[in-house]
Amino acid sequence: MTVIYKNKVLGAGACAEEFRPMNMLIIFGSSAPAELKDFCYLVDVNPIEGTIEAGDTLRIDEKDYRITSVGDEAPVTLAGLGHCTINFSGLTEPEMAGTIYVEKVPMPQIQTGTTIQIIKA
Repeated sequence: MTVIYKNKVLGAGACAEEFRPMNMLIIFGSSAPAELKDFCYLVDVNPIEGTIEAGDTLRIDEKDYRITSVGDEAPVTLAGLGHCTINFSGLTEPEMAGTIYVEKVPMPQIQTGTTIQIIKA
């Protein structure tokens, strides 16, 4: 297992939890537009050392989630802007280009200091 992406939550916008009922969370780097910043968990812009694919693992703190599909734009915006939506729906065909989909399970609690990693299968 190789970690191809690693980041840490630096803070949360006032409305970041509003996506919880939809089993989604949004991360964004410090360049997040002001109108979006309140809805995101803020992270640094970090590189991806490889290709994110279905079957890889998303690790949030110590809990692992199997990636079920990856929108075409998700790796591009994640590496370039620190921006990505993570959807806990288990979809195997991406509906949104900027989203990484993981197995359908309850979304974890996210807070300042939470670590986010992607681990190659």
